[in-house]
Parts: sequence; C-alpha cells; structure tokens
Amino acid sequence: MESVIVSVFIVGYLLIAFEHPIRINKTATALLTGTLCWALLALAPGDMINGLVTEGILTSPDGMAAFLNGTLSHQLANISGILFFLIGAMTIVELIDAHDGFHFITARIKTKDVRQLLWIISWVTFFLSAVLDNLTTTIVMVSLLRTVVPYRDLRMLFTGIIIIAANAGGAWSPIGDVTTTMLWIGGQVSSGSIIQSLFLPSVVCLVVPLIFLSFRLKGKIEGFEKEAPKQPMHKSGNTMLAVGMAALICVPVFKTVTHLPPFMGILLGLGVLWIFSEFLNPTLDDAERTRYSVAGALSRIDIPSVLFFFGILLAVGALESIQLLEHFAHNLDDLIGDQRVIITLIGIGSAIVDNVPLVSASMAMYSMESFPMDTMIWHYLAYCAGTGGSLLIIGSAAGVAAMGMEKIDFFWFLRNISFLALLGYGSGAICYLLMQ
Repeated sequence: MESVIVSVFIVGYLLIAFEHPIRINKTATALLTGTLCWALLALAPGDMINGLVTEGILTSPDGMAAFLNGTLSHQLANISGILFFLIGAMTIVELIDAHDGFHFITARIKTKDVRQLLWIISWVTFFLSAVLDNLTTTIVMVSLLRTVVPYRDLRMLFTGIIIIAANAGGAWSPIGDVTTTMLWIGGQVSSGSIIQSLFLPSVVCLVVPLIFLSFRLKGKIEGFEKEAPKQPMHKSGNTMLAVGMAALICVPVFKTVTHLPPFMGILLGLGVLWIFSEFLNPTLDDAERTRYSVAGALSRIDIPSVLFFFGILLAVGALESIQLLEHFAHNLDDLIGDQRVIITLIGIGSAIVDNVPLVSASMAMYSMESFPMDTMIWHYLAYCAGTGGSLLIIGSAAGVAAMGMEKIDFFWFLRNISFLALLGYGSGAICYLLMQ
C-alpha cells in the first residue's frame, strides 16, 4: 500500500507540474491527491499496519484508526495556521488595491531612460515583494509596465526581470514568499535571522542579471505618454497604503513579542484595518461602499490558491505521518551526502515542480531535532526554493501570473530569461555559501 500512496503522490505532482498542457487546474489535482493519500492510509492492509507497529509508529495493530484521526487533527492544526495567514495577507493587499493605494508608488516612476527604468522597476519590485508577496507584486508591477513601456518585446524583457526580482525579494522576508512563510510558521527560521542571512544573497540574485542585461539595453522610450488612470485615485489610498503596510510589517514584531503564531498577528492587523475602513467613505451608499470594504476584498482574494496549498500540505502530511519522507531523506543523504547539494537541486527542481510541495516535503524530510531553528539548511532552503522558480516561467506563482497577463510563451522565456535567472540563482547561492 505504501507504494500505491507514493504513486498517487507522484502522479499528483506531475499533473500539477503540467497543469497548462493538460488543462486540469492544479487546485483540483492537489485536493484529489491529498484526500486520496489519507483515504488509502485509512484502508491500509494488515501487513502495512504490522510494519508501522514494527517501526514504532503504531503501538498496536488496533490503534490505526485512532492514530490516523489524531495525526490528521495535528496536521490540520498546522495547515490552518498557514491558510489563515495567507487569507489575512491577501485580504489586506486587496483592500489597499481597492483604494488605489499602490498608485502612490507607481505614479513616481517617470524616467524614460531604458536602463534607469529597468533598475528602478527591479528594485521597487524587490522591496515591494518583501512586504506583500511575489504574486501580488508581479501583478502590480506588470500593470505599471503597461503604462510606461509601449513596446511589447521590451515589456516582455522587463517582465522577465520583474519575475526574478519578485522571487528574490520574497525569499529573504518571512512574509514575502509562501515558502519562506511556511518555514517561518513551522519554526524552522526566525524573522530576524532569515532577513540577516538571505538579504545579501537575494540582492546578488537580482544584481547579477541586471548588470548582464544593462549591457544589452540602451536608449530612451520616446513618443509615448503615460495614460491617465481610468478611475481617479481614491482619496484615502495613501492612508490605506500606510495602515496596510504597517499591519503587514508588524506581524514579525507581534510574533517576537507575544510568541503567538503569525496568523494571529495577521488577523489582528486585518481586524484593525477592517475597523479603520468602516469609517472611510461615509458619503457613499451601501452598494458603492462594498468595493472599498473588507467584505468586498474577501470576495476578490484567490481562494483557489488557498485550496491548492491545503491539498498539497494535506498530501505531504500523509507521507510524513508514516515517515516515508524521513526514509527518503536518509536515502538522499546516503546517495549524495551533502545537504547543500541536495537543497541546490531542490531549488532547481522548483522551476519544474511547484515550490510549495517541495518545501513542505523538505520540512518533513529533515527533523527539527537534527536541524534546529535557523540552521543553515533551512535558510538555504528558503533561498533556493524561493529563487529557483525563476528559472522557468511556470516555476513560480509570479511567473504564471506574468505569463497570463503578457501572454509570454514558455520557450521565449526559456531563450531570453532563463539564462539570466540561472546566473542570479547561482551567484546568490555561491554568495550564501561563502557567507557560511
């Protein structure tokens, strides 16, 4: 039965990786994979149960049902913390966007020099993704590009760099990338340590492609004026941006002071922002106020992505519960021996397979007893999984979003951006390892 469960897990992985060619939504695949893995465990035959007793996972053959219920409850408790954090963060970002808060940032980019524009947009993306997340930042910045870069070929090149910058910026922040957030919530990394350890490698990951590309670009963007926004900037946009950013930035502080899980901090920030938003727009009628309310923001958040994380984490939890991932880790150690090499390969693999299940599996493979909080392996995993997805356009949420918005072809990205992303990934990895 163990081989059947692993087969279901691998098939689910492959279907998620090839979501676009086969046209099956990865959320549906993840949910099906997660529930099937647990169902197969519940239907385990006697020889598998006896094997679990021999390994010390079960105390007796009669305790399988109680073991599964207890383990599943424990997994759900861990998973819910991640999901509530994501829902809270997504809602805050949607609320800022509804009030045109991001216009405060985008309206200040006015240069027409191609190289200067490239560097400005890249650094804005880098730091914005550390506070928001790489997916939201990519959407905001690609939307901005359409107002300042009229030529599609040049805009596609800029979009490729935005993907690299968004993934690099999210890697060093505990709230900037879902994989780093998972490690932070799981207790593998602390907020101050991850920032201190990964900031410079993440900068290198972006700077090297920027320098390389700067030699290829020159001139100015002429004969194009920025279009006026279709709707005027909302009067409370700047205020909502400041309050929303403060709510996100204070989450690590809240966790450090109270030692409560991060989702408590994000829900506290959402509650404050919710009350604050109720006092805005007093002259609007109920229908118009809905757009600027938290209720309206909740209706616009990406629920399929939340359910995707749930399904993936559920499937990984099933393998973890019977120690299959722990055995796999031991086999990798015996075969390769060097965790740095293993994690580097995991980062490259995240360009093909979604980095969420890869990080989740890695967290289960290596125990906190052997690798305590802020051990090198966890920081390096956060960097590799966060930035390795830039190697292919389907390797990260930022890339998939940009692919849909700008209709970028997979092979165009492979020819024009993948080498730049590989330069950045490798340079940042070398920088981190030298720092150690």
